[in-house]
Amino acid sequence: MSSPRGEAILRAAGLAKSFGATRALSNVELGIYAGEVHALLGENGAGKSTLLKILAGAQSPDEGSLELFGQPYRPRDPEQARELGVAYVAQEPAICADLSVEENILLATLPARFGFVDRRTAARRARAALEQVFPEGASVPALARPVRELGQGDRQLVCLARALAHENCKVLILDEPTSTLNSRETERLFAVVRGLTARGIAVLYVSHFLEEVERIAQRYTVLRDGQFVHSAELAATTRSELVQLMAGRQVAELFPRSARTPGEIVLELSELAGEKLPISASLALRRGEVLGIAGLLGAGRTELLRAIFGLNRVKSGTLQVKAVLGPASPAHRLAQGVGLLSEDRKGEGLAESLSIGDNIVLSKLESLGRFGFVSPKKRTDVARSYLQRLGIRARGPDQLARDLSGGNQQKVCFSRLLQHGADVLLLDEPTRGVDVGSRADLYRIIDQLAARGNAILMVSSYLPELIGVCDRVSVMVRGKLGRARPVSELSEHALLLEATG
Repeated sequence: MSSPRGEAILRAAGLAKSFGATRALSNVELGIYAGEVHALLGENGAGKSTLLKILAGAQSPDEGSLELFGQPYRPRDPEQARELGVAYVAQEPAICADLSVEENILLATLPARFGFVDRRTAARRARAALEQVFPEGASVPALARPVRELGQGDRQLVCLARALAHENCKVLILDEPTSTLNSRETERLFAVVRGLTARGIAVLYVSHFLEEVERIAQRYTVLRDGQFVHSAELAATTRSELVQLMAGRQVAELFPRSARTPGEIVLELSELAGEKLPISASLALRRGEVLGIAGLLGAGRTELLRAIFGLNRVKSGTLQVKAVLGPASPAHRLAQGVGLLSEDRKGEGLAESLSIGDNIVLSKLESLGRFGFVSPKKRTDVARSYLQRLGIRARGPDQLARDLSGGNQQKVCFSRLLQHGADVLLLDEPTRGVDVGSRADLYRIIDQLAARGNAILMVSSYLPELIGVCDRVSVMVRGKLGRARPVSELSEHALLLEATG
């Protein structure tokens, strides 16, 4: 791995790591250079998280070598890694919501004199860290302000400021930093990253969004099944080549589109309003189509789906699902053939401590036996059929759901809806936290369902998938849903402009 910029700041060679009989990493190579953004790519389960934890000092490799500035690098913990110049911002960084901005930035490193916190030094260090991550002209939060009062974007920048609070930071590791950010907050983050690389800091950037990677990174490394696959300049690699390197197979078409024939209206809303959100939503969803809903976080998209499904109270307006007029409970919606895929996969969509098979059949046990008993054979047969049909990569139906990658967990959630017989699907961020190979599989499943006459209402913050998967798209702005338009009339730029008002 040579670079015109000279020797790598941080280099890994022959790294290997096992957890019991599971080989998480094997012979991994990596070189990160000053002033560059280096993207670390791979599907869920490729070994990215293990590699990041080793680089950040949270784990130790079983084999291989690490060098920082040409010297052996084996930090005993994340704190020593930060002192040596390597800082890590996790995908879900630790935030103490009831502490102040200053206290969050200086967690575990508050300066002290004679056993008391040195408030003057603390304020100076926290302010200096904040100035590095808030672009010029941006509104910088007060140091004494509780973090719970900040939006998601500002919280992410506070976490960045914490990583940079050590003045000798030379390598910054960002793990899925935009997964909870809207487009405006993402642009602000990119401006910060570009400012850091201009000062010579090396950034290791992990993301499932290849569009982001192409915009922000100069080099990339791909891992697959715990092994190094390839490393090169991004400018010399096409997106389809990246997908093939990550998935280990040719993904012929990311957004497949079969022939779809819109049929009868199965879901109709008129001026629907919830207790708080949405404020006003009107739409008509037909069989055989995918209707997308775009909008910023907090616009009311999730609340709309939950109101339709019966989880949130409807305050006014009309709601008709098939022949049933008016609100109904989630149990009644399920009985009607309406299924909700929650955006909160871990909290609401999956029973992680149960097996794959149990998760798939959980909402329709009565079909698997008589007199209140479930036939283990029927349960296993049903589960195996969905493992095959949806391409769920697992050891078998008895594997625990928590042991699956995010993409395979999402396929289990889809399987449960299909096993229940849902033909009206409410999908809330169906590919959030899912790698590109699994996303291609989920798009194929959605396309097949629409082609068979299912009706799909899909919320997504990822504009390329709305354009690529949906037939029509509506934009929700501050709780109000706009008119649905054919995707042939839309672009990502147009959707973004409308979403930001």
